[in-house]
Amino acid sequence: MAFSSDNVRVFLAVLDSGSFSAAARLLGRVPSAVSMTIANLEAELDLELFDRSSREPKPTDVARALEPQARQLASQLRQLQAHAEGLHQGLERQLTVAIAPELLSAPWSEPLAVLASEFPALIVEVLSAPQSDALRMLHAGDAHLALVFERPGTDEREGFQELGLETLVAVISPSHPEAQARQGAFQLNDLIDIRQIAVVSRDPKGRDPRLLLARHIWRTDSHLATLRLVQAGLGWAYLPRSLVEPLVSSGSLVEIRFNNISNELRVWVDVVWHIDRPMGLGAKRFIELMRKAASQPAAEA
Repeated sequence: MAFSSDNVRVFLAVLDSGSFSAAARLLGRVPSAVSMTIANLEAELDLELFDRSSREPKPTDVARALEPQARQLASQLRQLQAHAEGLHQGLERQLTVAIAPELLSAPWSEPLAVLASEFPALIVEVLSAPQSDALRMLHAGDAHLALVFERPGTDEREGFQELGLETLVAVISPSHPEAQARQGAFQLNDLIDIRQIAVVSRDPKGRDPRLLLARHIWRTDSHLATLRLVQAGLGWAYLPRSLVEPLVSSGSLVEIRFNNISNELRVWVDVVWHIDRPMGLGAKRFIELMRKAASQPAAEA
């Protein structure tokens, strides 16, 4: 095989620097070694890569034709080396993150983009599941991290990093009969008798009583399903303000106004891991990036 990681590196260095001597300085070698590497490569390929008729070697059409694949190969080799170094430092082969549906609008995608740029070979799986199901996946080993709301109690198996507060608000469709009758103004107790649409697990033990207020509840496992049902006038829901703001602004949802209390339920958001399982490099870095992303708005304010 004519091409190797070394002569591809030398070949690209000459293309980029414009001469054998400049490439030698770039690579920390003597010019004769660079010249010999190119000459050997040309001999093995039986192709002229550089025209040496002038003072400085000029790339031939053959060299320019080979350049794109050479750069691609060099990039792949760098990624392979980075992945090997990452694995040596404890990088996971795959990182699985389970996210409560209500938090899909939280700032987790930007940290994930940074993580992907730092570890391009890392496979990432993002799963959406009701909070108790996400935590069950974590405990079963099917997820490395869970992005969830604060839990009513503590679990000694869980470690967590607090990321900040999420504000939940009660919303309803402007076409809902109760919204029209009350013109958007309610007492909090009024919601007890109006159907609630909630993203909850099928397991009653995993339900947060703070988020379940009504006597009659329709359950979903998706915030999108919840939104569609609320927009259809089938009930009200507690959802993150960041998620519903565009819909409230467009008039397709109404943020319920309470006469006797603020329409805000502020809940802490945590990223959780299982303390009995060693955390990989990707998970550690993702938690760090999430923490920085969560603190950035407060720092800018």
